Amino acid sequence: MSMGVAYTLTVRCQIENRPGMLGQLTTRIGEVGGDIGAIDIVRAERSLLVRDITVRVQGEQHGTTVVAAINDLPGINVLQVSDRVFLAHLGGKLAVQSKVALKTRDDLSLAYTPGVARVCSAIADEPDKVFALTWKANSVAVVSDGSAILGLGNLGPEAAMPVMEGKAILFKELADIDAVPICLRSQDPAIIVQTVEQLAPGFGGINLEDIAAPSCFIVEGQLHESLDIPVMHDDQHGTAVVVLAALRNALRVVGKQLGQVRVVVNGVGAAGTAIIRALLEAGIGEVTAVDRHGILRAGDDHLQTPMQRIVASQTNREQRQGGLATALRGADIFVGVSRPNILTPELVQRMAVDPIIFALANPVPEGDPDMLRQYARVVATGRSDQPNQINNVLCFPGIFRGALDVHAQKMTSGMRLAAAEALASVIPPEEVSEEYLIPSVFNRLVVPTIAAAVAQAAIKDGVARREHTPARGGD
Repeated sequence: MSMGVAYTLTVRCQIENRPGMLGQLTTRIGEVGGDIGAIDIVRAERSLLVRDITVRVQGEQHGTTVVAAINDLPGINVLQVSDRVFLAHLGGKLAVQSKVALKTRDDLSLAYTPGVARVCSAIADEPDKVFALTWKANSVAVVSDGSAILGLGNLGPEAAMPVMEGKAILFKELADIDAVPICLRSQDPAIIVQTVEQLAPGFGGINLEDIAAPSCFIVEGQLHESLDIPVMHDDQHGTAVVVLAALRNALRVVGKQLGQVRVVVNGVGAAGTAIIRALLEAGIGEVTAVDRHGILRAGDDHLQTPMQRIVASQTNREQRQGGLATALRGADIFVGVSRPNILTPELVQRMAVDPIIFALANPVPEGDPDMLRQYARVVATGRSDQPNQINNVLCFPGIFRGALDVHAQKMTSGMRLAAAEALASVIPPEEVSEEYLIPSVFNRLVVPTIAAAVAQAAIKDGVARREHTPARGGD
């Protein structure tokens, strides 16, 4: 198992100051599988040393084992254990910073009363001035009910806050968008919709996050209709945009055309449904959708959710019946947003020549990546320790940046398809390879390239309030 910063401990140890003690300590940590990153002296006395040992571990249980092993050593006492992840979250990850100086009485009269009254009146007379005279044009609400947090499940609104704060800092750091985490107590779609509708005047866009299916479909659909700002459920469409971008480059590697291939999508929840919709909108040759009951077929209504019935009506033109093995026979592409370790060599060998595998279950994909690469031409996962990571963060900052830049009234399928094409184009065609389908999150071209494409698509689709985008430093 890969060890990284997500499971890094700093263990403060009191150690008897005599020869060989540090060697015993480091040896013991290695024996129980810990990976030492740094050793620092905190305090040195004649008879005792206090050292901070940074150790990468495989997980919480492994960390407990490592600490216990250190404590068992004679002459060594663990004083404190700090987890770098928790330290990074202490006090939250966000703060509000004023853009206006407030040092004198004149400053106060300009920023607040009486000067602010004139601005209020100007907006009341011309409502569109809200985009110029408030932060609305550069703000997004990140809204969750905590019902589907990462892969952890329904943990509620308080537990959702660290994720929403994280999303907000990604917006700020990658696209200079001011985002506000909003975690709602209710998981009733009607109440979520009503609440967001009431909050919407203060924001230029709504990013829905970690809302479970089927509520996410209802909430997004109703808000899309009722609001005059762009709304996107990132767990659906963010995943779909990055999948489509990576798939365009994967098809370039294997020399196949999008309109001539068949893709099997395993898992027909929020992400799977959006991926299927995106593939169909992009002109994919054929889609076979598979859930826990098998291949989705039109007419099997008793086994399907309302959204799955729509998917069934748009896919499986050849009316295949059966499970995943049947679906994969002759398929060009597998996209998994389902569960771990369901792919075997035998299943992959059923596929067409030069198969493409996107095994996106996280943290454990649908098949071991090393095994999959023995049988598939191209493999992508959701993991950061593997090539071709399919990560939503590659697209949502740029999508909202482009939508905000033209004061978009809606988020359209044309804007999302433009984002996918733009993301794929960040890698020059001559550099695309089996292990380089998608650019790094830290590639500075990603956000401006996507933003420009999304802004142009919004203008083309007739949802832009303005038809030029502001110049931005560093773009």
